[in-house]
Amino acid sequence: MHARTLTRTLIAALTLAALAACGDGQRQSGGTPPSTRAAKATPAERGPAVDGLPGMPPVLDPKDVYAADRPNKLSPVVKDFPSRIYVPNTESDTVTVIDPKTYKVIDTIPVGRQPQHVVPSWDLKTLWVNNDKGNTLTPIDPRTGEAGEPVDVHDPYNLYFTPDGKYAVVMASLDRELVFRDPHTMKVKKTVPVTCYGVNHADFSADGRYFIVSCEFSGELLKVDTRAMKVVAQQKLPFDGAMPQDVKISPDGKKFYIADMKADGMWVLDGDTFATPTLLPTGKGAHGLYVGRDSREMYVSNRGEGTVSVFDFTRDELTAKWRLPGGGSPDMGGVSADGKVLWLTGRYDAEVYAIDTRTGEQLARVKVGQGPHGLAVYPQPGRYSLGHTGIFR
Repeated sequence: MHARTLTRTLIAALTLAALAACGDGQRQSGGTPPSTRAAKATPAERGPAVDGLPGMPPVLDPKDVYAADRPNKLSPVVKDFPSRIYVPNTESDTVTVIDPKTYKVIDTIPVGRQPQHVVPSWDLKTLWVNNDKGNTLTPIDPRTGEAGEPVDVHDPYNLYFTPDGKYAVVMASLDRELVFRDPHTMKVKKTVPVTCYGVNHADFSADGRYFIVSCEFSGELLKVDTRAMKVVAQQKLPFDGAMPQDVKISPDGKKFYIADMKADGMWVLDGDTFATPTLLPTGKGAHGLYVGRDSREMYVSNRGEGTVSVFDFTRDELTAKWRLPGGGSPDMGGVSADGKVLWLTGRYDAEVYAIDTRTGEQLARVKVGQGPHGLAVYPQPGRYSLGHTGIFR
């Protein structure tokens, strides 16, 4: 047997053993998961108490939900993981692995059909490849870069995790469902049918008690009660043909921003009141939203015009627009652990862009497979992952 094949076989066996060890009994016992206990902050770090979702790790700073995401502030769980860029190629059915120091491709991993996103698990130990049309999730061990045996999951367009680590939430876009699953075995716990079309992206409130979901194909937003696992509010966006995409909460937890590929900007939403949001134009085909390491700026990828807009939270305004030399199709990605580089896929150009977050200068273009989409920069700072390409708290 080829050495690489043998290695992957051993990894798969270990993965299955680990899944068996994380059975339903442990998760249903009502106790705090071991990884949650390890993630707790010291009293000095916690700041004023926040009435969060039961079981959620304590909020470090009630004025900044991204306080745990400072430059190079890596969890002990991931501090020894090699720094890599994992790129799912939707039309090549592969994941391209890039060394960010050299901008070189170092591996190509075959996965299932139409991989959409590479998603860090809540406990930070696994990267899940969402094989949407293949109806599977492929686990990758970020310590070794090896893939394990795929897990059967229907229509996994995107994947999130509740802040208490109790559930994985599969965004079953075409099935029109939110599927709450065990975060380790991916066994179904509850299926929530929705009446909108194209559920795909989300983010959680500062206290974790609800999350906002975008519905791409019907131009709607949902508000979902995390603990009750049910939709509690729904609204149609006030733009004909709206196509909402990525969702991010502001550092102070007071607003949600929702990129809209057809409205060419971001919707600004008060999640608590869920009143009609206002639109802030950014650029053609606004798609991905990424918060900088200082919690001051957010980068908006405008896929339709090859630009990245820079939004300043403190000034509540756009402060810059960076243009990719020669154009491009910047899509999804993430910020490097030190905060100096923004990595984005070129969805229609079979490439990945590395952009200097201080100047907007393009540092590199790396050729990858066809249809690159939700790449993960890993590891990143943070105590736990809420999913997508890396939303860390």
